[in-house]
Amino acid sequence: MLKTPEPADAAFREHVLAGLAAPIPAIPARWLYDHRGSELFVAITRLPAYYLARTETALLEGIRPEIAARVPAGGAVVEFGAGSATKTPMLLSAIRPAAYVPVDISGDYLEESAGEVDACFERIAVYPVVADFALPFDLPGEIAALPKLGFFPGSTIGNFVPRTATDLLRHFRELLGTGALLLIGMDRVKPVERLIAAYQDSQGTTAAFNLNLLDRINRELDGTVPLDAFRHEARWNDILSRIEMHLVATRDVEFTVEGQRFQFAQGSSIHTENSHKYGRRGARLLLLAGGWTPIGEWTDPAGDFVVVLAQAQPNRFAP
Repeated sequence: MLKTPEPADAAFREHVLAGLAAPIPAIPARWLYDHRGSELFVAITRLPAYYLARTETALLEGIRPEIAARVPAGGAVVEFGAGSATKTPMLLSAIRPAAYVPVDISGDYLEESAGEVDACFERIAVYPVVADFALPFDLPGEIAALPKLGFFPGSTIGNFVPRTATDLLRHFRELLGTGALLLIGMDRVKPVERLIAAYQDSQGTTAAFNLNLLDRINRELDGTVPLDAFRHEARWNDILSRIEMHLVATRDVEFTVEGQRFQFAQGSSIHTENSHKYGRRGARLLLLAGGWTPIGEWTDPAGDFVVVLAQAQPNRFAP
């Protein structure tokens, strides 16, 4: 298995400094996932209130034969934001690919999860890639000639606003090529109380996950952020159909990051994550706008979550 290099810190620095100085302070959600953040997210997926992972896992388990019937064996699976790769074995065992390419921004955590997949599937070549999947990167040359299936589970697409989600899907299409397939999970709209409970659990795990971003800033960017000056808060934005995660200042606070000084008044916040929720037509329209034509769709009995198989079909000459 290829050894993965350490991810560069320059983008993290740039995004943190620009985000904290923005008129509406915000830091991209991908920076929540350092090694500790990835561990905390796995813990979140096991919480009773966090229905997403449990529902999607059960759904994928049930539809494995249907997916296998639609995906050619012997191809390459490219998983965007692989993390712990907990759902990956179900897919790999169902479709029998020749290669698996997990892509994640957290290099050390990716190395661990890729190693576990490599040990379990001796006949599948594993090529881990440390990269921000939202930015241009190269796939391993070893899979260039193989048919490709992009795997984007966990409703991670919901972290992106519609404009950037569309750009991301187009980026996936360009990377994987015409004829490629994409298996993607998307969360559905549901009662607000249930959504809030999933993102603001009573055990405090999601709060620890969110606050870990500040700890990371202190560790990696010479920050002096007092962690006790911020609290985690989940909000439902009905107009934009999304859960928002914020770090809210509990008092007037001042700190530095790489020598730059920042001030936050009590009650102001740093916006750290979105989780957009889609209706049936909205999910399909987003995929179509991103260049992917849905060819299969499955949902759980309660209608909480949807998994869609889409194809990068050739561009049409006319409507």
